[in-house]
Amino acid sequence: MLSQKEKTGIGKLISLVLRHDPGVLGITLDKQGWAEVDELLRALRQKKNIGIDRAMLENIAESSEKKRYAFSEDGAFIRAVHGHSLPVDLGYEEQIPSGFLFHGTAKKNLDAIRIQGLERRARQFVHLSEDEATAKLTGMRHGSPVILTIKTGEMHLAGHEFFHSSSNVWLTGEVPAAFIIFPTQETDS
Repeated sequence: MLSQKEKTGIGKLISLVLRHDPGVLGITLDKQGWAEVDELLRALRQKKNIGIDRAMLENIAESSEKKRYAFSEDGAFIRAVHGHSLPVDLGYEEQIPSGFLFHGTAKKNLDAIRIQGLERRARQFVHLSEDEATAKLTGMRHGSPVILTIKTGEMHLAGHEFFHSSSNVWLTGEVPAAFIIFPTQETDS
């Protein structure tokens, strides 16, 4: 039985491999970001001396707070559901979010965001949340959190596309500053 610390460490490694660098384990991803489960498990054993089986992998994926992984219908493949820096076609269909979405960031980033908006940077998409609590947790990873409110209805009318991942994260290519409601004071969140 793996401890929570071990699960977290293995989960981070799998996230790195499936989102950013499959070469860490010497595996390949297809165009949609899928990796063969058996190949992943074999590579974990051979390259990192991590001996987990399919049931343990499924447990790591299911117990992940962020629900970052999906298995193919037949269970033969696994992929990350968002957050890629690699070019993958996740096959998500455009959806229209209702009302507003939220983005958590650190106070130190506000000046740049006021000028540049939210950029995807090395990733394929900007990540947005449906609720402020999730956005705040995201912002806390980067420093003192600030929650930005995104005018998604206006963005959609202006031609911006939105996609909804299976882990309840909304994805878009960018968020220009004109579509961001900034907190009235930096201490607001």
